[in-house]
Amino acid sequence: MLNICIVVGARPNFMKVAPIVRAINKAKADGEAINSTLVYAGRADDPTLEASLFDDLQMARPDVCLNVDCENLNELTGQVMTKFEAYLQQNATDVVIVVDDLASTMAAAIVTKKQGLTLAHLVAGTRSFDIHMPKEINRLVIDGLSDLLFTAGISNNSITNREGAEQSRVYMVGNILIDNLRFYHTLWRRPAVVDELGLKEGRYIVFTLNRKALMADKANLASMLGTMVSTAGSSPVVAPLRGAAAAAVREALGNNMGSLHIVEPLGYLEFGWLTAHAQGIVTDSGNVAEEATFNSVPCITLNSYTEHIETVKVGSNVLVGEDAGRLGEALADMLSGNWKQSSLPERWDGRTAERIVQILYNKQ
Repeated sequence: MLNICIVVGARPNFMKVAPIVRAINKAKADGEAINSTLVYAGRADDPTLEASLFDDLQMARPDVCLNVDCENLNELTGQVMTKFEAYLQQNATDVVIVVDDLASTMAAAIVTKKQGLTLAHLVAGTRSFDIHMPKEINRLVIDGLSDLLFTAGISNNSITNREGAEQSRVYMVGNILIDNLRFYHTLWRRPAVVDELGLKEGRYIVFTLNRKALMADKANLASMLGTMVSTAGSSPVVAPLRGAAAAAVREALGNNMGSLHIVEPLGYLEFGWLTAHAQGIVTDSGNVAEEATFNSVPCITLNSYTEHIETVKVGSNVLVGEDAGRLGEALADMLSGNWKQSSLPERWDGRTAERIVQILYNKQ
């Protein structure tokens, strides 16, 4: 029996592990000797893990919650290491899969190797090349420790190879998010806000905001948001935002909201519909930019780098950094229909989880 432990550090990780859970369950139903356990580093009552998330993803809630909840990253790392070590000592585990680049992800990776278990990193080889970013340190540590590095594209493979990873440990499996987009494509739900705001398909912009660093520079955020609103003019901008982001936008714009509408966060299937039918997207989320590339929807990313440069090289994504002027120019091009042609990067075909499970099974 191959016992796989999948560690999730935060809400966005669930979207990336859902296809793996489905693939493992299918292999198990087909008679393969394989089993998985889903471990969440956070609290069981985490308010961001609404019941609809798991209903939409068609997956069960985590089997185990470590119930770590603190703001200080060093403290969080220590707590996750202590609690995850206790979990591994009490539960038979052959392989641990960690996702992305969070402090909790790095903590789980360190404990896994100290316990002498196989470590697999999903979405390996992503880099900002800014060592001052905590997540960049996490990425370097996790990739350096991992026995199996699952990458989304050629650029990520090149990074791991340059850093000395043996080619036998690196597997370009594709983008796991695309598995979800293909699986749920016929299940998207038209959100009520579309009719409430009188939106027309292909005639509105979706705006999302999440990065703390972007929100912390209030003056620049106000400049960027002001440019976005003035450039959009009468074109509706829909912003499904959580508490802190919604508050930051309201503070930055005051009474000058223009055609920007802040709405309540949407469920996964509703948000998928909203972005797939938009004229364009303005976001600071790499995940949203990747989904936009799959949907061939023009996307402006408020960052100077992206974990998956394929979204820029062959996809629909454009990077404008945190520059209000560049944002305004890109948004004007988007609204006028003056956008580049895009295509799907290699292996973004919806079979990533299937490849991962097969690799894990063959490696035992």
